[in-house]
Amino acid sequence: MGLYEKHVLPRVVELTCGGDELHERRASLCRALSGRVLELGFGSGLNVQHYPTAVEEVHGVEPNDLAWRLASPRIEGGRTRIVRSGLDGERLGEPDDSFDHVLVTFALCTIPDPEAALVEARRVLRPGGRLHFLEHGLAPEEGVRRWQRRLEPVQRRLGGGCHLTRDPSALAAAAGLAVEQVDKGYLPGPGMSKPFAHLYQGTAVKAA
Repeated sequence: MGLYEKHVLPRVVELTCGGDELHERRASLCRALSGRVLELGFGSGLNVQHYPTAVEEVHGVEPNDLAWRLASPRIEGGRTRIVRSGLDGERLGEPDDSFDHVLVTFALCTIPDPEAALVEARRVLRPGGRLHFLEHGLAPEEGVRRWQRRLEPVQRRLGGGCHLTRDPSALAAAAGLAVEQVDKGYLPGPGMSKPFAHLYQGTAVKAA
């Protein structure tokens, strides 16, 4: 992890992923959480304010120390017990079948091997537990996809490995989770933003 990724990128991500529209979607995604939750790519804690009272504790997986420091005021000001749980979503240190839910928002795009991370998520979920995801990714129109493929090399350099062409729902299915529902669509904005703004919001369940 270079100086840019360590000291600048977490602040960029906080600004770009912390707008009102995305907070509304985060709130909607988090509404069904309860019990013990593992959050992949905890970042600066933008989801903390949306955890419902039914959540007993959250284990956050976050490799960036600055992001975790930026999250401190949110963690300390929240009502949920939150602990840092490792640095690598591809190699979780948590026991099998130990969480009721796994939450991931705008992180599968940057994890080097997202399928491996989702296989780990499936492992730590209890039978019947759910993955809740909110991610940007592959657009439906071929014209937008062409731009995504063209822009992805630059995006990866500036975004800490962020990909534009991943399909989160397909990745969840490939990891052995049963996708229950997925809402797809673009964030409001000009047409030129489409390569970056196609969202997937959904859930997938671990078979009981």
